[in-house]
Amino acid sequence: MKKIFLSLAALALVFSVYSCRETTVKVDDTAETSTNDVENAMDNAGDAIEDAAEDTGDAIENAADDTQEAVEDATDGQ
Repeated sequence: MKKIFLSLAALALVFSVYSCRETTVKVDDTAETSTNDVENAMDNAGDAIEDAAEDTGDAIENAADDTQEAVEDATDGQ
């Protein structure tokens, strides 16, 4: 009876160690996936910032051109 009990205890220990190992692998996979998601989000944010900066630059150039044309039109009448 003692041998059966010790065998069951050893078997339970083996299963618990095996279960922990699988959890660790799953955590590692999840961490890697999260890291990739964060990197992708950062890349997308960087692209959006660059696009916004380009749009702002274009808007400033257009405003400057419009202002220059308005000044030229205003001074031609004098």
